[in-house]
Parts: sequence; structure tokens; C-alpha cells
Amino acid sequence: MNNKILMLLVAACALVNTLNAQTEKTSQDTAKLPPKVLHAEPLYIDLIRDLGARKGEKEWNVGFGLTDKLNYDNYEFLVEYEWAPVNRLGLEVELPFTFYSTVSPASDLQQPANKLESLKVAAQWTFMVNEKAATSMAFGYINEFVLSDFGSFGRPLITANVFNPFLVVAKRWGHNFHTLIYTGPMVEYTYEHNKAHTSYDINTNIHYMIPNTRNFVGIEFNKTIYNNDFQMVMRPQMRVSIAHDLMVGIVAGIPISKESERLSSFIRLIWEPKGRKSPKY
Repeated sequence: MNNKILMLLVAACALVNTLNAQTEKTSQDTAKLPPKVLHAEPLYIDLIRDLGARKGEKEWNVGFGLTDKLNYDNYEFLVEYEWAPVNRLGLEVELPFTFYSTVSPASDLQQPANKLESLKVAAQWTFMVNEKAATSMAFGYINEFVLSDFGSFGRPLITANVFNPFLVVAKRWGHNFHTLIYTGPMVEYTYEHNKAHTSYDINTNIHYMIPNTRNFVGIEFNKTIYNNDFQMVMRPQMRVSIAHDLMVGIVAGIPISKESERLSSFIRLIWEPKGRKSPKY
């Protein structure tokens, strides 16, 4: 009996030592991670990976949208993959498709052709993470190779190039309120006319994160300045977790001017494959 008790004590001690070693290893791995401030990410004009991205993070996005363009309806579909090959650097590849349907036969002449809009490649570098101030800042760049429509696909293949450097500044106020500014010029160079057109985007956001969840409600203000013309679309939105690695974002679009479009809607499915994930909000 004494031998059995002794063997049980030895086994218990070995188990405790193993658990302590695993806990210590986990603590050491966590300590090695670079600091990261959690921010709510806008759903329509989203970021290239989280601010302060950590090596190994990755995410798939699938988006569906519908916009009333007065004389025709605009249907959006996009697929994008983003990942962090090293700490604080996010990369992204996106394929956005656009399809159209006429509202009336008289609007056929104004309806654009269906197309794979472009091949987008992007990078984002978080150059500042201040945990005390709950603030992060990043520089980014998107290069968009604009493609010809399906009717003339490949003749030529690339019709224009869009250069889009941008700056992101985000701050969390307390535990639940989040603000973010995403801004930069967009220069489109068309090969047929050898001309460049420049616009400037200023996207501002405010979100409220539901405590102890990754769910939020908020609004984006997407503003564009082009040829002394100012346009803005307000996009109230919400994000809801469906599973630990799957979320859905729902967005409505309300333009302040209805000269070129009316109401719109957009849905984004967000899947984080197995691997290192962002901590919960």
C-alpha cells in the first residue's frame, strides 16, 4: 500500500512539473510577442491586416455588395487574402469583380460592362504602437492593375494603373470606443490616353465594441475630393462573431448627394484560418 501511495505521489509531482513547464513556455512565448493595441477595423474600406500585425496572422475575406446607380444596379463581389510574414507588416492580394443590371431598356447605353475590376496588391507597415496612449499608426501602399472588361479581356489586359499610398491613425478611448483615420491620394494613370487623374480620400470611423466580445457597431464616413468636387457616403455598420474564427460584417451606404448613386449595402465574411489569431477585444 505504501509503495502505491509513493508511486501516486511521484506521478502527481511529475504532472505538476509538466504543467508548470508548459505554463512557463506559454508565458515566455507571449512575452516575446511585440506589443499590439486592439482597434476596431472598418468594414467597407478595410485595413491591410490588423495594426501592429504579428507574424503568422492571416485572414480570408469575401465581400458582396449592391449599389443603386440610378439607371442601373451595381453588384460587387470580392475575394481577398491578407497575412503577416513578419511582425508589424501586413500584405494583401484582392480580386474585385463588378456586375451590372439595367433598371430599364433606355439605360443600356449608360451601363458599364461586367468585369474583373483589377488585381490589387498591398502592404501596410505599422511604425508606431503606443500601448499607454492606446494609439497605432501605419503607412501603407496599394497598387491596382486595372483590367479590361470581359468583352475585350486581354485586348489589352491592363488598361490603367492606380497608385494609392495611405496613412492610418487609430486610437482606442477607454475599453470600448474606437476611432480611426485612413487617408491618402489615389493616382490613376490610363495607358490609352497617357494621362493621370488624382483624387484624395479621407475615411474616418467611430465604433463601439461590445464588452468581452469581438462584436461592434459603428459608422464609416468615406469622403473623396476630385476636381474640386466633394462626395461622401455614410456607412453605418455592425460586426458579429458567428464562431471563434468566423465573423460577418453588415454595412449600409447612404450618400449625402444622390447625383450618381442612391442607397447601397455590403456584406463581408471574415475567416481567420487556424494559426495565430488576434486576441479577443
